[in-house]
Amino acid sequence: MAEALFDPVAGFYATKDPLGAGADFITAPEISQMFGELVGLWAVESWRAMGAPNPVRLVELGPGKATMMHDALRAGRLAPDFLHAARVTLVEASPALKMVQARTLADSPVPVDWAGALEDVPAGPSIVLANEFLDCLPIRQAVKHEGRWRERCVGIDPEDETGFAFMLGAALGADETLIPAALRGAPDGTLVELRPGDAQIVETLAGRFRTDPGRALFIDYGAAESEAGDTLQAIRAHEKVDPLDAPGTADLTAWVDFARLAETARAAGLAVHGPAGQGDFLAGLGIEARAAALAQTRPDRKATIARQLHRLTDPAEMGALFKVMAISSPALPDPPGLSPYPDGD
Repeated sequence: MAEALFDPVAGFYATKDPLGAGADFITAPEISQMFGELVGLWAVESWRAMGAPNPVRLVELGPGKATMMHDALRAGRLAPDFLHAARVTLVEASPALKMVQARTLADSPVPVDWAGALEDVPAGPSIVLANEFLDCLPIRQAVKHEGRWRERCVGIDPEDETGFAFMLGAALGADETLIPAALRGAPDGTLVELRPGDAQIVETLAGRFRTDPGRALFIDYGAAESEAGDTLQAIRAHEKVDPLDAPGTADLTAWVDFARLAETARAAGLAVHGPAGQGDFLAGLGIEARAAALAQTRPDRKATIARQLHRLTDPAEMGALFKVMAISSPALPDPPGLSPYPDGD
């Protein structure tokens, strides 16, 4: 999965700009400016809750075309003191997308730089934004077979030596601890997904937030509770295709396990809020009022704005499948639009 997405010669993200209505997929910031604007105001309120540190590092993981950051900074103009303090760092692995991001943020009101990984972002108080980032982190899969969890691997298709096929590999052994506890006793034939990249991100955030105040906002599609099942999918030109067909030519993603993410963060000593459905989160931040204001300013776009609002918030569209979770330094107050993660006891 990592090779197919990030190989510098033939990887999906390394060789093309996959975002936008005419490309392989479209994300919430590309649907409407309202999304990024509200995320920007959320960041301003989080900064104030942190004591308004100056400077503050505004970080985005996997920023795509940087549309969300562009819209967030525009909304941030309502708080000049925030823009005076902010320093933007975009964490991006794709050279092609870095060039797009630089064009998008050419008129940025704050300094902008890039980092290859979250670990490379300069130290200091920080607000981390991540929209559809975790779903792209490489996953592992395991299948319960004859009472043991075995790795699901990719190999040469025995029936067609020019293609690939899934097959069972070695037993997981000690790595069974990566399987959510609620799923370890599942019957034979059960498939589960392991997300080691999520744990690495949480570990890095915990290290940052132990030293300086910080908060991270994750918006992605996935389940609120840990579930078994194969969620790996490939998207090419807005169509689902076989994940093993022509690796490097399609986007590979898998659902986020928000319960596992929350448990990992809390075990690292961080505060967790959410998950909330994207529709509820945006409604709590005032997206309907923002849509009404935009429609009043641009009555010729009233129908378009209504369609955008529907797509972002309706449960049958992106409102329920996409979830929002915040991970913060433990001393900070509750973030806007999110409730504390339940204890579960």
